[in-house]
Amino acid sequence: MEEKSAKEKAIDEWLPITSSRNAKWWYSAFHNVTAMVGAGVLSLPYAMAELGWGPGVTVLILSWIITLYTLWQMVEMHEMVPGRRFDRYHELGQYAFGEKLGLYIVVPQQLIVEVGVCIVYMVTGGKSLQKFHDTVCSTCKHIKLTYFIMIFASVHFVLSHLPNFNSISGVSLAAAVMSLSYSTIAWGASVDKGVQPDVQYGYKAKTTAGTVFNFFSALGDVAFAYAGHNVVLEIQATIPSTPEKPSKGPMWRGVIVAYIVVALCYFPVALVGYWMFGNSVQDNILISLEKPAWLIAMANMFVVVHVIGSYQIYAMPVFDMMETVLVKKLNFKPSTTLRFIVRNLYVAFTMFIGITFPFFGGLLGFFGGFAFAPTTYFLPCVMWLAIYKPRKFSLSWWTNWICIVFGLMLMILSPIGGLRQIILQAKDYEFYS
Repeated sequence: MEEKSAKEKAIDEWLPITSSRNAKWWYSAFHNVTAMVGAGVLSLPYAMAELGWGPGVTVLILSWIITLYTLWQMVEMHEMVPGRRFDRYHELGQYAFGEKLGLYIVVPQQLIVEVGVCIVYMVTGGKSLQKFHDTVCSTCKHIKLTYFIMIFASVHFVLSHLPNFNSISGVSLAAAVMSLSYSTIAWGASVDKGVQPDVQYGYKAKTTAGTVFNFFSALGDVAFAYAGHNVVLEIQATIPSTPEKPSKGPMWRGVIVAYIVVALCYFPVALVGYWMFGNSVQDNILISLEKPAWLIAMANMFVVVHVIGSYQIYAMPVFDMMETVLVKKLNFKPSTTLRFIVRNLYVAFTMFIGITFPFFGGLLGFFGGFAFAPTTYFLPCVMWLAIYKPRKFSLSWWTNWICIVFGLMLMILSPIGGLRQIILQAKDYEFYS
C-alpha cells in the first residue's frame, strides 16, 4: 500500500491540476477573470440587439447574480468533506451522483465546454489578428483567415508545454488586464463615436419566427459570456489549504474581485454598444468601430493576448484529463515526451476544427446553451440539492430550483437559435476559403 501511494503521489505531483498548491488569493482573481471574461463580451451588444432593452438588461443582471451564486456553491463544495478536496469538477460530480453516473454527467459537458471554448478562441484569435493586419495595413494584400488561425495556434504549440496552473499565472494576469483594457476601449470608443444618426432599437428580423430564434440565440451568447465555472474547482485546487484556513477563504476573495471586474467589463460594453449602434451592431463590437484606426488595432491585439491566456486556462483541465487517463488507466510512464505529444496533438486538433468551421456567432449560441448553461447555471445547484439536501420549500431549496429552471430554459432554447444561425451562415460558406 505504501509503495502504491508513493507512486500515486508521484503521479499527482506530475499532473497539471494537483502538482502545485501554493497559489495566492489574487491568482484566483485573475484566473477567474481570464476564464470568465471571454471574447464573449464583444458579442454582448449584438445579443442586446436581439433581446431588446427590457429582456436584455434583465437577462444580463439575472445571469450575473445566478452565476455568482452557483460559483459560491462550488467554492463551498470544494472542501465540504473533511480531509478531502474535490480538485476537479468531475470528482465533485462523482461524489454527488455516484462514481459512474457522476463521470457520465459531468465529463462530457465539461469537455464540450473546454474544447468548445478552445476552438472558438482559435477562430477569435485568428480573426482579431486578421483585423489587426487589415487595420494597420489597409493597402496590403488580403491574407486568408486560415493563415491567421495558424499563426495564432503557433503560440499555443509553445505555451501549452507550461506544466501546471501556477506556471501560466503570468499569461493569465496579462490576459485579465487585457480583458479590462479592450472592454474599456470598446465602450469608450462607442461613446466617442456617439449615437448613430439613424439608430433603431427594434428587432432586426422581419418575421416573428426570425425574431424568436434570434432571441434564443442571444440567450446562448449571454450564457457563453458567463462560463467560468468549468475551471473553478481546478483553480481552487492550486490554493493551499489547512483545516484552520481552508482554501475557500482566499478563493472567494478572488471570485469577488473577479466578479466586480466582470461587471465593469460586461455592463458598459453591452449597454453602451447597443445604445450607440442600435440593432445595426455587428456580432463583434470592434468590427462596428472602424475609427480611430490605431485604437481599434490596439484593442484587437489586446483581444489576441487575452484569448491566448483564456485558451491556456481552458486547455489545462483537458490536458489534465488526457494525462490522467494515459498515466492511470493505460499505465504510460509520466514523462515530458508523453506530455509533448499529447498537448501538441490537442492544439493541432483545435486549430484544424477552428479552420474548418470559423462561423463565430452561431457556434457561440449553440455551444453556449448546450453545455455552458448546465455547468454554469444549474449543475452546481443540482449537486447542492443532492449533497446538502436542504429542507423542502426552504429559501435554499427555492433558490436552487429557480436557478435550475432558468438554466434548463437556457439549455433548451439557445441551441435552437444557434443551430439556425449556423445553418443560415453555412449556406454561403466555402471550406478553407
